[in-house]
Amino acid sequence: MSQQSIPMTREGYQRLQEELKKLIRVDRPKVVQDIAEARGHGDLSENAEYDAAKERQAFIEGRIKELNDKIARAQVINPAELNTDKVVFGAKVTVFDTDSGNESTYQIVGEDEADLKEGKISVTSPVGKALIGHRLDDEVRIQVPSGLRIYEIIDIKYE
Repeated sequence: MSQQSIPMTREGYQRLQEELKKLIRVDRPKVVQDIAEARGHGDLSENAEYDAAKERQAFIEGRIKELNDKIARAQVINPAELNTDKVVFGAKVTVFDTDSGNESTYQIVGEDEADLKEGKISVTSPVGKALIGHRLDDEVRIQVPSGLRIYEIIDIKYE
């Protein structure tokens, strides 16, 4: 795994910690119990329950390892403490789409926090990458899968 720090908001950091806690305290013991129960059903070579439980155990252990690594490398950023007029990680950016005439607001967050339904886009997404470093009233051209989008930045907030 990489040693590079992973930027995330306090909310994203807490979400990862909660998932890790659930995996360790709830999911791991349950899958161990499921494996023991499946073993009790006899021949393991043709036991689909046992195979499924072992697969689930491997997934859980892999996810625990991944979360521990991300939490260890987390660089927690509080957007409210940022003082800049540029779009940076954590910013809530309102853009005007010059083609459709629609306004959209996005918060630029870490990869694990991205959720388009909540208006949270990853700093590594095409839109996130393109917005970084721009200022209020800048026109930003973004190549997205559906084609070229032109956004005008009409508001930047850090909260």
